[in-house]
Amino acid sequence: MSAPQPRRIRAPFDDATARSLRAGERVLISGVLLAARDAAHKRLVALLEAGAPLPVDLDGQVVYYVGPSPARPGRVIGSAGPTTAGRMDAYTPRLLDAGLRGMIGKGYRSPRVVDAMVAHGAPYLAAIGGAGALIARSIRSYTVLAWPELGPEALAAMEVEDFPAIVVIDSMGNDQYALGQRPYRRL
Repeated sequence: MSAPQPRRIRAPFDDATARSLRAGERVLISGVLLAARDAAHKRLVALLEAGAPLPVDLDGQVVYYVGPSPARPGRVIGSAGPTTAGRMDAYTPRLLDAGLRGMIGKGYRSPRVVDAMVAHGAPYLAAIGGAGALIARSIRSYTVLAWPELGPEALAAMEVEDFPAIVVIDSMGNDQYALGQRPYRRL
């Protein structure tokens, strides 16, 4: 019996797509993802707290936690592997309040973030750590939207085609990391 084929989805996410994803499901994402790490998240939340306009409308957006390496000649982007998601946990609930609809990274999320994800119907997906060069092949364009002085931590838009990811935590709070470990735990 072969594994089911990955599901093809589009980003940004509409409500139906975000809520339909299930923990453990493999997906291929096409469309536009935001690229941002710690420094950009901090600036976005500071703008929200100050009531200032954001450089991008977060409604429906999916953010990929990435700080890509420089592109080699003839390439759109260098290696683009995921950053540890927990580093963004302090900012995530506020960004979900502002309309963010999904996140892609690696590693665990805090209970506070999972609660906010459930409240907003937003999933968390994982990209494969250590596969940054392979992931970069799915990135068709990379455009800095704000804070170029942050270098690889700038806020950017990435057009992607068949970007591979796995749903780790779905909009109902089901956590594939926990579900996957269950059969191997001793009572």
